[in-house]
Amino acid sequence: MACEVGRILMMKRLVWSGALIALTAVSPAWLVAQDRSATSGPGLPSGQEMAETSVTYEDLLQGLSDPSRWLTFSGDYNGQRHSPLTQITPENVHRLVPVWTFQTGTTTRGRGFETTPLVLDDVLYVTGSNNFAWALDARTGRPFWQYRRELPNDLGYGRSAPVNRGFGILGDRLFMLTLDANLLAFDRRTGEVLWEVDLADHRLGFAATHAPLVIDGKVIVGSSGGEFPTRGFLDAYDPETGKRIWRFYTIPEPGEPGSETWPDDPEIMMHGGGGAWMTGSYDPELNLIYWGTGNPNPDYYGDDRPGDNLYTNSLLALDADTGTLRWYYQFTPHGLWDWDSNHVPVLADLTIDGELRSVVMVANRNSFFYVLDRITGELLLGKPFTDTSWAREIGSDGRPIILNDDGSGGCLPDNHGGTNFNPPSFDPALGLFFVTARETCATFVPDAPEEIVLGQFTMGGVVWEDESLGYGALRAIDVRTGERMWEFRYATPTLAGVMSTASGLVFGGDHEGNFIAFESSTGRYLWHYQTGSRIWGAASMTFMLDGRQHVLIPSGTTLVAFALPED
Repeated sequence: MACEVGRILMMKRLVWSGALIALTAVSPAWLVAQDRSATSGPGLPSGQEMAETSVTYEDLLQGLSDPSRWLTFSGDYNGQRHSPLTQITPENVHRLVPVWTFQTGTTTRGRGFETTPLVLDDVLYVTGSNNFAWALDARTGRPFWQYRRELPNDLGYGRSAPVNRGFGILGDRLFMLTLDANLLAFDRRTGEVLWEVDLADHRLGFAATHAPLVIDGKVIVGSSGGEFPTRGFLDAYDPETGKRIWRFYTIPEPGEPGSETWPDDPEIMMHGGGGAWMTGSYDPELNLIYWGTGNPNPDYYGDDRPGDNLYTNSLLALDADTGTLRWYYQFTPHGLWDWDSNHVPVLADLTIDGELRSVVMVANRNSFFYVLDRITGELLLGKPFTDTSWAREIGSDGRPIILNDDGSGGCLPDNHGGTNFNPPSFDPALGLFFVTARETCATFVPDAPEEIVLGQFTMGGVVWEDESLGYGALRAIDVRTGERMWEFRYATPTLAGVMSTASGLVFGGDHEGNFIAFESSTGRYLWHYQTGSRIWGAASMTFMLDGRQHVLIPSGTTLVAFALPED
């Protein structure tokens, strides 16, 4: 059900969009950034004076049980982005106020500030656009150190999407991926680079943008660049030395399982796409990594690559020790729509038909919500969460039954899909999965690329969209039935992520820059703050500091921290 308050909010949005609350902010503009080194501010603590806590694998396993910490991209290995904190509630969230802002001084044209900060011992570790990074005082937003990478002039995919989604952490080290397809290890106390390793040749189109997934003795990372003629992969690296432990290619070699879904042409397969550019989840008991893969290449045009094109547009379950594929599920076989499956997989234990099942849930870019058995990959539920006319059901073979493949038979989701990489959230007490949905009306026109050239952007067609018909919505899905329980509509399609809390709140946002709090059980609008720039790709995070719950959201060039007023 659409909320009446949502319509009121949309009517007022033109007024709010011009009103940015002025706050005292500490800008790092005075810092002189250098490649492969960090700069510290005058009068700020040195690395030796900062906290000496060393993060262990056990700490990562504990997830959000320590309210003062947020140590992984999703807060926990399960990808739920659901905080146990309860100080901020539906009854008092209207009193939430900004306590500081941090101006990054760097921006991404056409994209957003997509990071999720980590917090440890009252210090925030933040990555930004163009491979900037900072350690910030969580009380004030004041920088302890700043890093900026000097990037080459011949970037491929990194030039078109110069974003970064966060650090990984283990011991005294932070791990960050770069737009020129490198993995860096930092001393978190000083910002000094300890080692770096090349993942792939950035001149061929490779890049890396997501937050690493750090597990016991391994840093898990994946490639970006599926819009270039590349071959996607997932890697594991030793956090101490940077030595690669294993690699899994998302496009098989001729003769390997899955190669039968491609033409018998090694060159086509070696350029088949399948980027692995969004942070996955991890089940430590099963020792399985769950990770999504992207579109086949070339996009939109598939005549030259007949077949399902495994393992593109899929969810992979990999053995964490070896990188061996345990199972896969392909959401969109033979993709023609740029509907990557680069999502955060959400792990949970659900009672289904009287049986407790270990599941992994995905709200997919193809507009279907899926529940899979995370031990076997068995499909338990597949149901559309948008009004797409592309398909309305999943067949007995697990494949969408396509009704309208190009948009000529009604509105299709555009190339950004029914949702995108922006994180969802899951409240296990309510059994509700919260996702930012996009309702758009697009027509796809395939066209064979004139030439496929290594290192050059490759697309096989165009997408026409009637923007007057588009809107966004925060939707709550019953995970046992796939039914929409409520929605709150946004004026335009948005890519804001979602976070929920045990107090009964959901935090979302819109393309007009509003950071918004809702009651999680009903979708009732409770509070908003105009950030001044669209919230794109980012979801909020939260932690306790000095007895106050803080909520942080990145937007545009700014990181804003909120809390209830001090008594």
